[in-house]
Amino acid sequence: MTEVNSPPRPGGWTRFVTARPGLSLLAALVLTVLAVLAGSGVAERLGSGGWEDPAAQSTYATKALEREFPGSQPNLLLLLDAGDASVDDPAVTAEANRLAARLAAEKGVVGVGSYWQAKASGTASALRAKDGHEALIAARITGDEKTMGETLDRIAPALRGTHGPVEVSIGGGVAVRHEMQTVIQEDLTRAEVIALPITLVLLVMVFGSAVAALLPLGIGIVAILGTNAVLSGLTRFTDVSIFAMNLTTALGLGLAIDYALFIVRRFREELAAGADPAAAIGTTLRTAGRTVLFSALTVAVSLAAMLLFPQYFLRSFAYAGMAVVLLAAAAALILLPAALVLLGERVNSLDLRRLLRRGRTAAARGGEGAEGDGRLWGRTADLVMRRAPFFALATTAVLVLLGVPFLGVKFGTADDRQLPSSAESHVVQQHIRDGFPGSPGGGLEVLAEGRATPAQYTAYKERVAALPEVARVDGPLVKGDAAYFTVLPKGEAVDEEAQRLVRDLRATAAPFGTKVTGTAAVLVDSKHAIGARLPWAAAFIAVVTLLLVFLLTGSVLIPLQAVLLNALSLTAMFGAVVWVFQDGHFSGLLGFTSPGSIETTLPVLMFCVAFGLSMDYGVFLLSRIKEEYDRTGDHAGAVALGLRRTGGLITAAAVILAVVMVAIGTSRVTNTKMLGLGIALAVLMDAMVVRSLLVPAVMRLTGRATWWAPAPLRAFHRRFGLSEGEGGFARPAPDAEAPSEDPSGPAGRERDTADAHH
Repeated sequence: MTEVNSPPRPGGWTRFVTARPGLSLLAALVLTVLAVLAGSGVAERLGSGGWEDPAAQSTYATKALEREFPGSQPNLLLLLDAGDASVDDPAVTAEANRLAARLAAEKGVVGVGSYWQAKASGTASALRAKDGHEALIAARITGDEKTMGETLDRIAPALRGTHGPVEVSIGGGVAVRHEMQTVIQEDLTRAEVIALPITLVLLVMVFGSAVAALLPLGIGIVAILGTNAVLSGLTRFTDVSIFAMNLTTALGLGLAIDYALFIVRRFREELAAGADPAAAIGTTLRTAGRTVLFSALTVAVSLAAMLLFPQYFLRSFAYAGMAVVLLAAAAALILLPAALVLLGERVNSLDLRRLLRRGRTAAARGGEGAEGDGRLWGRTADLVMRRAPFFALATTAVLVLLGVPFLGVKFGTADDRQLPSSAESHVVQQHIRDGFPGSPGGGLEVLAEGRATPAQYTAYKERVAALPEVARVDGPLVKGDAAYFTVLPKGEAVDEEAQRLVRDLRATAAPFGTKVTGTAAVLVDSKHAIGARLPWAAAFIAVVTLLLVFLLTGSVLIPLQAVLLNALSLTAMFGAVVWVFQDGHFSGLLGFTSPGSIETTLPVLMFCVAFGLSMDYGVFLLSRIKEEYDRTGDHAGAVALGLRRTGGLITAAAVILAVVMVAIGTSRVTNTKMLGLGIALAVLMDAMVVRSLLVPAVMRLTGRATWWAPAPLRAFHRRFGLSEGEGGFARPAPDAEAPSEDPSGPAGRERDTADAHH
């Protein structure tokens, strides 16, 4: 075995990033200013939809109906409340007709209809409340999402409010999406205001030094601003969801802080050991820098899997997530080393903990907080490895038990219940759900293509009306070779009966081609698209993760353990999501309305993000274990030392990231709340349970076999693999004589002594 007593002088990449540190930081400042300019106003160009499959039958039918029958799918609803009067009162009727005529005269509004206009045809029952005091005017605002929002902003002030005998409120799909976009922007600003100062306080607690604490925060801000510029550029070529901005903030702060924590911590270790700043940054980049690079790649791979799905909602998170991860890593590997070289020993300046503790040496300052001497984590490692079978079984059982509620998951679609209960569009839709028959505004449209006779249309309409889930069938409205029917389900727009009705309609025989669309049809098609691509996405994540972890460790077993244990660490998140957000537990405390289902794309998104973050912490731990194993060949000692050296750091990083995610989770939009709180739970469970208990227990049970690989793969790893340690691949063969594997034995006591001096 080869030990390196004095690290080599900086070279290669280190020389490149630190040759002119002042110039590097000036260039970064200029690029950041340009990013601010490029990313300004990006939220206004982002969409609030993206849950549909562009290639689905429902998407085709929607576009065809918009083209041939612009008024076929109302997305704007005016709820007219007559108070104690009846909606059939002459004064109410006159005012309603005046409002409908005014709405029809607005540019960008088509297909205006109302209860009062439909009364004569006998098709108005769904537009009138059961108590007779409320009724609806329906219309469609045309254009893309931005145009529809601008039209709504223009016409809403004149329509909303008191008009003679009626009070008018605005709802419908376009109002829900527009209000959701506004709420998300406001909530994101509030989340940043909450997260930044708390994060700074935690970083000061971790590092002690205010100077060191500001570095990770600066890296995070650079990554966020850069990603906003990337998203702004992408909006010129493709649709991007506004929800992606929440992920940009969370990952930008969280991962940049993770990476900066790891690098600053190692740099301070080297300074405390007597290295000068140039040599310290060289060792830091060869060790922690390589780990950061691997970590960024594993997180990016998990997020890239969302590109396999057709919904632009999911693809947007891949765009934003990959951009912010790579920018955070680039800033940590380029800007941070330049800043550290300039600061040198001054990185320990402004040690605020001196207010509470005095007399600390520079070495002690480098070893507090997350960088502590590891005695607590050393005792934890010793306990876990002495009782490895118990901790492995008990931890696994608890995680599986926490995930049991997910077995009862019900998938739905995002609707007005994502918004606060006080939001106007939510109030309108809730009035419709509670007080109107059928599902106005949530019906299904059947597009009929091909020539047909009136008798054929009538026969088809009768077959559809006979379906058990149908409340009423309207139409057909014929134009040339195309026609459409409106089918109102008996229950809610997207419940199980409505989804079954979609399948029944598609199976109903017709002498012409039929395509079904509507909210329930979009949900059915979205579930199918996700189900068809989910195995491919999971396989992509698994295969690439296995390869990356093999390149890091040279082991066949460790990559398998990493993938399986990471997946197991997510069970608590998925169980909690169903128990809380679907079943409604703590809905009053958390301030949301449970729709009784989980939006179809959310579990995919949460899995990709949480799995990537779990791998992030896994790489930090495994890289340090690998470094020690390469140096000593002592498997149990390497596992214990890896946890001892990184346990506090990983926990601190997880707590900081959880704070950011909880700040995102204060959003008034339920999906964003679910994303933030769910991932916060996932990272805490991973850091405090899986990394601290399950991983060391499993690695202790697998013993020296943990590092086994067949000869061809060992040769491949020697040529292409990367390692944190200077010794590279100088470890003994797995069957060689090894020191004692008891972490409490002589070797363990030697390491404890070394740690104390370190």
